[in-house]
Amino acid sequence: MSRPMNDDEVLNELNKMVRSTREGREIKVKADEEFAIEKAKLVKQEQLAIDSQYEKKLKGAQVSQKIAQSTLTNKSRLRLLHRREEHLQDLFSSCREQVVSLSSSDSDTYAEFLAGVLTQGYLYLMEQSVVIHSRKSDVSIVEEAASSAAERYKETSGRSIKFDVKGTLSDDIAGGIKLVSGSGRITLDNTLDERLRLLEDRMLPEIRKDLFGPNENRKFYT
Repeated sequence: MSRPMNDDEVLNELNKMVRSTREGREIKVKADEEFAIEKAKLVKQEQLAIDSQYEKKLKGAQVSQKIAQSTLTNKSRLRLLHRREEHLQDLFSSCREQVVSLSSSDSDTYAEFLAGVLTQGYLYLMEQSVVIHSRKSDVSIVEEAASSAAERYKETSGRSIKFDVKGTLSDDIAGGIKLVSGSGRITLDNTLDERLRLLEDRMLPEIRKDLFGPNENRKFYT
């Protein structure tokens, strides 16, 4: 049979219970602290992950927006350049029409032009004979201009020159002549189409500036 506990034993048991209760509370407090720390860590990690995803999506949206803006800007710029090019081509077409009318309707001015370019060609080549190529429809007027140019050439250089006019150039061109040296090594292209093309190339930057203003992307001008 068990005996009743005395006062010391009862006090000892009570102390054990108090210690056990205290330790239980300490364990609970420590567990709560660790849980709070772990919870805060997980919350922080989730916040960082959400912030990272947000930044990534924001940057992606900004890049997409810049690409869209750049695409629209390039399309607008290309449309503008296309319209400008159309305008220039209309201008050059108008010039060509005037050149064609010069060779077809104003015979005196056209004959003077031919005599001038032939005189220049004679003086450049300085040969005894040349071959002159023209449109078939221009053979007679070119022969007269060639004779006039030969007289001017002799007055200037003191030399005589023989010429042979051949109607070999296409009637589709605006007019003018091609002058070939007697040796056949040098050809001077003085057709109206070629002179107009050269004029377009040389004057194009100036024409662009006059029509559309200075190029903002160009830093240097000759």
